Order: sequence, then C-alpha cells, then structure tokens
Amino acid sequence: MNARTTGNPFLDLDFTKMATEFRMPGVDMEGVLASQRRNVEALSAANQLALEGVQAVMRRQAEIVRQMMDEARGIMTEMMSVGAPEEKVAKQADLFKTTFEKTVANMKELSEMIAKSNTEAAETLAKRVSESLEEMKSAAGKLKR
Repeated sequence: MNARTTGNPFLDLDFTKMATEFRMPGVDMEGVLASQRRNVEALSAANQLALEGVQAVMRRQAEIVRQMMDEARGIMTEMMSVGAPEEKVAKQADLFKTTFEKTVANMKELSEMIAKSNTEAAETLAKRVSESLEEMKSAAGKLKR
C-alpha cells in the first residue's frame, strides 16, 4: 500500500510494487514501467507546453486590450475636436478602417500563437508515441527469442 491513502481501494493500490512483484516469463516489467513513466513524462511536457501557450496568448490579449483602450481615448479626443461634419465623417471612416485592420492583424497573430503552441504539444506527444511503438516492437522481438 502507498503511504498516502484516499479511502478508495483502487487509488490506494501501489501499482509499481504490484507490477514488480508480478512476474511473467519473458516480460521485462521494469522496462514496461520505465516506458510508462516516459509516457507520463511526455504527457506532462505536452501539457506544460499547452499551458505556456495559453499563458502567452492571455498576456498578448491583455496587451492588445490595453493598446485598444489607449487608442480609444485618443480617438474620442479627436472625435470631440471642432470640425466640419464632413471632416468628422471622413475621419470616422479612416479610424474605422484602421481599427478594423488592426483587429484582423491581432486576431491573426493570436491564431498563429495558438497554432504554434498546439503544434509543439502535438509534436511532443507524437514523438513519444513513435518511441513507445519502437519500444513495444523491441520488447516483442525479445519475447520471440
């Protein structure tokens, strides 16, 4: 049993101890456990990459909101300035176009950040799956002998 108990009989089992005590002819239980440990480490690394990606996107979103608020103050000041109605309409159209273009660029940047983060996490898992399959292939080859 583990030193820590949860009250759940399935969670309180010491699977490492059980696996090393369980002997099957020709099966390297230490190797199986090491492989599973590497699987968990790869999953943990992928989760860490995903978390870092989410944090980077959130920081960038906060920066974008701050920039937008600063620009909005400037725009409001400009719109309140004295001028002919035709000038104000033209200025509003220019400001709308500029704001729209910045918004699209910001959305594209955030999308690229998310895609990069997802790709890095997926590559970490894909690499480990490939390694795990090679380990299983190697272990199966040893069983035939």
